[in-house]
Amino acid sequence: MVILFCPGIGVAIDEDVQGSKDHSLLTRMPDFHITAYKVSDFDSYKFDDKDKKTVVIEGKKTYIEYKLNKGAQEPGELKIRRNIQDALKQIGGTVVFDDNFNKASTIVVTKDGNEIWIQVKSYNAMYRLTTIEKKSMDQVVVADARAMGNDILANGHVSIYGIYFDTGKSDIKPESDAALSEIAQLLKNNMSLKLYVVGHTDSDGTFDANMKLSKERAEAVAQALTTRYGIAPDRLKSYGVGSLSPVVSNASEAGKQKNRRVELVEQ
Repeated sequence: MVILFCPGIGVAIDEDVQGSKDHSLLTRMPDFHITAYKVSDFDSYKFDDKDKKTVVIEGKKTYIEYKLNKGAQEPGELKIRRNIQDALKQIGGTVVFDDNFNKASTIVVTKDGNEIWIQVKSYNAMYRLTTIEKKSMDQVVVADARAMGNDILANGHVSIYGIYFDTGKSDIKPESDAALSEIAQLLKNNMSLKLYVVGHTDSDGTFDANMKLSKERAEAVAQALTTRYGIAPDRLKSYGVGSLSPVVSNASEAGKQKNRRVELVEQ
């Protein structure tokens, strides 16, 4: 969906900053050019939601700043916001926040199964778009066996974030293999080490469901270590504590993501 306009007559068309382009969801307001542009493959941004609370969204971030061409007539900040809102509504977008005082809006669009958050801040001769295409970070760094052992030696436990499950399920996803291999190596490096495998969830869902899910995930990790990596079953005991032991607040998506984890605790 695009916003279609014809440039004003007799207006100088200023050049966009090098390497910039409009976001794929929107074309620009007429007689505006891009003065700042930045794309990050993975970043976070604070949006205002429908409850007027700040939520942190993570994913691919695009920032675009537009300024009015010299000699062009100012459309007014409200016209800018309403044009962008209406264009996004036409492709299923929902305005979850709109503040005339601060001249800002938050719109959420779901496209091809992906959730995209858009913030527009508008002024009479300038507006800024910040978008996050929500996604989890691709895990490219996994704690190795030595680092895990050092944490257990120093603290008695270590959090593992490289083990992945689909929402509400306990089946271990294939991208967890690297972390599982390092846990197995940790146990093989220290044959006397015995561990509690403890599953943790965020606060979404019911208490009873989270307690059950966290235990099932811990059991799945212990079973994978014994059946696939040859770890003796008597060296592992699995437990689930649901959302009872968060490391940070569950008030944000980033916090929930950090609380969803498996911990290894020395017996």
